[in-house]
Amino acid sequence: MTTRALLLGGISALLLGGTMVGCAANGGGIASASDRNAALATKGAAGDAGQAQAALARNDGPVAIGYAERAVALMPQQADYRMLLGQSYLKGGRFASASHAFADALHLSPTNGRAALNLALSQIAIGDWQSARHSLEANAAIIPAVDRGLALSLAGDTAGGIAVLTEAARSPASNAKVRQNLALSFALAGRWQEARVVAAADMAPADVDARLEQWALFAQPAKASDQVASLLGVRAVADPGQPVALALNAPAPGLPEQALAAADPVIAPTEAGPVQIASVSAAGVSKIAFGPRQEVVQALPTMMLRPAGGPIKVASAPMSSGRAMATAAYQVKAPATGNWYVQLGAFESVGVARDGWARAARRFAVLASYSPNGMTFKAKGEDVYRLSVGGFSRSAAGTMCRQYRAKGGACFVRQGAGDVMAQWLRKPGMQMASR
Repeated sequence: MTTRALLLGGISALLLGGTMVGCAANGGGIASASDRNAALATKGAAGDAGQAQAALARNDGPVAIGYAERAVALMPQQADYRMLLGQSYLKGGRFASASHAFADALHLSPTNGRAALNLALSQIAIGDWQSARHSLEANAAIIPAVDRGLALSLAGDTAGGIAVLTEAARSPASNAKVRQNLALSFALAGRWQEARVVAAADMAPADVDARLEQWALFAQPAKASDQVASLLGVRAVADPGQPVALALNAPAPGLPEQALAAADPVIAPTEAGPVQIASVSAAGVSKIAFGPRQEVVQALPTMMLRPAGGPIKVASAPMSSGRAMATAAYQVKAPATGNWYVQLGAFESVGVARDGWARAARRFAVLASYSPNGMTFKAKGEDVYRLSVGGFSRSAAGTMCRQYRAKGGACFVRQGAGDVMAQWLRKPGMQMASR
């Protein structure tokens, strides 16, 4: 089984075409001009929908988008055409537009589990994990557990995703997809030993380490869209937004405020092949890699963490006197016993990380009241310096990360993974003990 097939796992409803249901014309009686117009619209929309489905079968997202938009324009109240439009946007890598299309489809067809799942995945891809979790919770009854569990994990609720998938794995209907989704959810939660055990149930022992390495890269996306794009085999593109003429009057449930494009549909000129999972974070390992995706990312597996030098000792980072002077915009203080960190990026060297910290502190003044933490590890044979600020409770870390994002920064929240005082803050002769 291929890497992408195993990673896709239970997201079985993605890009599955549904039967197009046309509107029936008026009942018996004398045909009117409006009847003839409706019949022409119905026929035209069905033809455009057929062309969109054919383009999807060829993996031609931009062409499918053009046809699907015309079908929706002709028959705006047809949920199936809205679904087709959303699937076309996904195939074209336009996740914000897809979220609007699936929200409209779900409004027109409230029992459509595929629309609900795809709405949540689109929201994950645009970084709106809170809305994604709300969509999954509100539609739990109509989304299969195997799909909902992995989607919850991708939306940052790894505990919830693991609970759903564990129950599914224990049922008589359990299969390889359920178990692989559960293993991937364990990996996203940083529970690598459990991920190894579950993954090994359906894989040759020699392949397990390679799979865990792929998942370690997958768990560190450089952009919010990376994971969903990788699962779908597409590349995210600049999204001009769904044409405003296609929007329903009803508000889209659980979506962030986003402006719809008033321009005509734009077809992306560039076709991109499937994104391989192994390359999800390749760009971020050698240079600067921010991880704004999920709110809980834990330590990488032991095989991926190699100290840069020999044994080291950890000394407690001195409390900065400036912490007490944190601005009123951030009221949560970091308890000394907290083990949650806000990761700000991964850099190619300590010097670059120091510059990154200076830029982050200028962007978000509250950071200047805290001492940065860092840790060097190897990925793909290269040294990478991970920059964070921590010692928080989970809720405090989440609050700081959200406020930093509001200032235009990129971050995510995880548990401690060997973070120590940043190297440029250490006094000469100071030794850092291993934890």
